[in-house]
Amino acid sequence: MKKIIRKIMSVILVISLILSGCGLSSNQQKECPYEEFLVVDVFDSLANFQGIQSGWFAKLVKDKFNMELNIIAPNVAGGGDTLFEIRSAAGNLGDLVIFSGENQILQNMVTAGLIMDMEPYLENKSIMRFETAIQNVNSSITPEGIFAIPTELSSNAPTVPSESKEPTYGPYIRWDLYKEIGYPKIETLEDLLPVLKQMQELEPVTETGEKTYAFAFFKDWDANLMNAAKQPCCFYGYDESGFVLVKADSSDYQSIIDDNSLYIRVLKWYFEANQMGLVDPESPTLNFDGFIEKYEEGQILYSPWPWVAQQYYNTISNKEAGKGFMMADIEDMQIYSYGCSPDGNYKTIVAVGSQCKDPERMVDFIDWLYSPEGIASNNVSSMADTAGPEGLCWEYGEDGPYLTEFGKKALLEGDAEMSEEWGGGRWRDGVSMLNFMPVTKCELDDRGYPYTYSMWDSVSGMENTRLDMDWEEIMQAETTMDYLVENDKLLVSPGCGYTAPPETPEQTAIRKQCRSVIQNYSWKMIFAQTEEEFYTLLKEMQEEAISLGYEEILAMDMVNARAKEQARWETVEKYENKQ
Repeated sequence: MKKIIRKIMSVILVISLILSGCGLSSNQQKECPYEEFLVVDVFDSLANFQGIQSGWFAKLVKDKFNMELNIIAPNVAGGGDTLFEIRSAAGNLGDLVIFSGENQILQNMVTAGLIMDMEPYLENKSIMRFETAIQNVNSSITPEGIFAIPTELSSNAPTVPSESKEPTYGPYIRWDLYKEIGYPKIETLEDLLPVLKQMQELEPVTETGEKTYAFAFFKDWDANLMNAAKQPCCFYGYDESGFVLVKADSSDYQSIIDDNSLYIRVLKWYFEANQMGLVDPESPTLNFDGFIEKYEEGQILYSPWPWVAQQYYNTISNKEAGKGFMMADIEDMQIYSYGCSPDGNYKTIVAVGSQCKDPERMVDFIDWLYSPEGIASNNVSSMADTAGPEGLCWEYGEDGPYLTEFGKKALLEGDAEMSEEWGGGRWRDGVSMLNFMPVTKCELDDRGYPYTYSMWDSVSGMENTRLDMDWEEIMQAETTMDYLVENDKLLVSPGCGYTAPPETPEQTAIRKQCRSVIQNYSWKMIFAQTEEEFYTLLKEMQEEAISLGYEEILAMDMVNARAKEQARWETVEKYENKQ
C-alpha cells in the first residue's frame, strides 16, 4: 500500500510541475515553487541588449522562477535620462531595477515611490551575508528600509585590486602584428600611433576583405564626457568624477575641458589617429553590438578593454596560431585599478520596482543572482568572466574547479551548440544580458576558489599557446597584473561606498546641457579636417559649456571628488583597524 501511495504521489507531483510551467531538469534540482508564469520587466542601465532574454540563461531562469526577463535598456533605447524620466513619470520603472544609486538618485526613486522596501522579504536570505554593506547603502535613505542592494561586493581590503589577471583598462593591441614589426618601444601614448599605423599597413584588410582600423568608437556609454576618450586617461591613473578627472592616489584633480587636461590630450590623440586613417569612419553610427562585431571579424587592432578584445577575438584557435590581443607596454603609463570595496559599488544598485507583480519572487531572484550559482551563471560575458552553470561548463575535482569539454568549447573557443535540455541554440546567444557584477572579479566562492575561471590553476595550466608564451617571454611576466605590479605600473584607487550630496533640479538641468555640449564637440573634434578646426572647436566647446554654467557644476564636482577621495582613505584606515 505504501508503494502504491508513493507512486500516486509521484504522478501527482509530475502533473503539478507540468501544469505550473516549472520543469525538473539537470540544471534545476528542486521543485519550482512559483505557479504563475510571469514576464518580468527589467529596467537595466548597464544592458546593451533590449528585449526578451533567450537561450540557456532564459531556460535556467524559467526552470527556477517560472518567469522570463524582458530587458529594457536605456543604452539601446537612446539615452538613460530620457527613458528613465519617461518611465518615472508613468510611475513604473519596471519589476527589477538596475540603475545608479549615486547623486541622490536612489533617494529620489524612493521618494517618488518607484522602488519598494525589500526588508520584509530578506529575512534568512543568503544575500544577507553582505548585511553590513546593504545596511550602509541604505543608511541615508528616508524612510528607513532596504531599498537597494549594492554591486561589486567584496570581502577583500580596499587596497586590493578588484580585477583578476587583466586590469579593467590597458593598451591592448594585436600582439601578432606587433611582433612582426619587431616590438618597437612605446614611450608615451602618442608613440603608440605610428606603431598602430605600421600594424595596419601590415594587415590592411581582414581575411574577408574588410578594411582594418586601429580604433572604433560608439556613443552608447557617453555621459559627462565621451566615453571612448575617458579610457586612455585610465592608462595614466585617472578616472572620471562628474566633470573632474581624479588621479587614483588623490594627487591631482583636472577639469575635463581645460586646455591641458588629459581628456583634451586624448581627443587630440584621436584626431591625429583619424588624420592617419586609423579611426573607423563608421564610428559615429556604431552601437555597442556593431562595435563588438568588428572585433570578432578582426577589423580593429587596438582596445582599451581586455574584456572586449580578448573575449571576442582571442579564441583558442587564434591564440594557438599566435594571433590575439595582449597588453603592450607604454613606458610612462600607470594604469588605474579599482580597489575592492567592502561596501560595494553605489554606481550601480539593484532594486525591486514598486509596481512589481510578485515582490517575493523578485527578492528571491536577486538573492539567487548573488548566490554562488547565480554569480557563476550571470556573469559569463561581463568583465567577470565566470564559468557558467556547474555541471555543464565546469566541475569540482580533487584539485579544484576545472572546465568540462563543453566549457572549453563555449568559453575558450567562444561558442558551442546547446542541447535542447538547455534551451537549444548557441551558447553565446543565451548568455545573460543583465550585464552587472554582484561581486568583484577576484572574489572567492563558498569553497574558496575564484569565480573568475581564468584564475583557476586548471585553466592557467592551459595558457601555453604560441600567443601566451611569446608575450610572457617578451614581458618577462606570467600575467598582465603580475607585470604591472612588479614594474610599479598599477595605481590602485581604494574601494569605498560613497554617495555625493543631492543636486538641485537646476544643477541637474545645467549638467545635462553641458554634457551634451561636451559629447557633441568631442566627436566633432576627433573628426575635424584640420588642426586649426580642432582648436576652434575646442574653444567653442569651452565657451558654450561655460556660458551654460559649467563652472558652477565643476566647482560642485571638485568638492564631491575630494570628499570621495577622503572617504576612500578613511575606508582603508577603518578596514586596517579591524584587522
